[in-house]
Amino acid sequence: MSDLARTGALLGLVAGLGLALVWARLPRNRRRGLADRVLPYLRDTPRPSRLLEDSASRGMLGGVAAPLVRDLGRRVDRVLGGATSVRSRQLRAGLAADVDRFRAEQVLWGAGAAVAAATASVLLAVARDGSAVTVLLLTAIGFGLGVTGADYLLTARAARRERRMLSEFPTVAELLALAVGAGEGAVGALERVCRLSGGELAAELRRCLADARAGANLPTALQGLAERSGLPSLRRFVDGVVVAVQRGTPLAEVLRAQAQDVREEGRRSLMEAGGKKEIAMMVPVVFIILPVTVLFLVYPGYTFFRFTL
Repeated sequence: MSDLARTGALLGLVAGLGLALVWARLPRNRRRGLADRVLPYLRDTPRPSRLLEDSASRGMLGGVAAPLVRDLGRRVDRVLGGATSVRSRQLRAGLAADVDRFRAEQVLWGAGAAVAAATASVLLAVARDGSAVTVLLLTAIGFGLGVTGADYLLTARAARRERRMLSEFPTVAELLALAVGAGEGAVGALERVCRLSGGELAAELRRCLADARAGANLPTALQGLAERSGLPSLRRFVDGVVVAVQRGTPLAEVLRAQAQDVREEGRRSLMEAGGKKEIAMMVPVVFIILPVTVLFLVYPGYTFFRFTL
């Protein structure tokens, strides 16, 4: 048998083994354990990361990688700090407050970016006779960019979710006002609005109702919503509802006023954004369009005088 045939047979064997492993690890062929069947129903406790599980439930590779990831995550946490900020942003993004899991994800992001940077730097070093110091420096820079990139994505996700909640807030407040004006109580109005609407704010209100059914009173559950959110308008809304429930003031008027305040705030935000965009649009006008216009005006006269002289 020739070398080419042996190589082809070896590659076919490796490909067959890979396909067999992929088929064996498909979700439809994987047996679910008791923990996998029970954990989805335990909503009040966040599901731990697989990177932080005990080594007995993982294979050899996971048992070796998990302690390393955990140790690197702790070091990243000591260097960066801000566990309270990370927990707050996770709650604002609608995630479970699990700092250890986020640090493990940061380490994985950093490792992936470091591998990509090391590969690119090695190829450049081989092509241009670079030094090993440059490779190490680019690898460290890639790891730092991966770690900070994960943090930036968490912040962007929290901000994007808050923008969706802010856009949904006036409609939800109007629906609550209509339900309360029709004779519903505070809890009944919240249940009706959550049943008829969807979105991020409706999901947070469902969580408040779940907390109220679990034993907490409605003001305490709404205060939990205010603590999880970073929106000042939503905090004012919760404070107004809590005061109206505790003192017995007309709740419908409070809700309508809150919705009107949010609409006015959104209108002011749009005006501010429009003003900033107007200033930003002056940059291409002044530095691109105006010089080209002047050039078109001056160039014909310049060519005429040059040929005349």
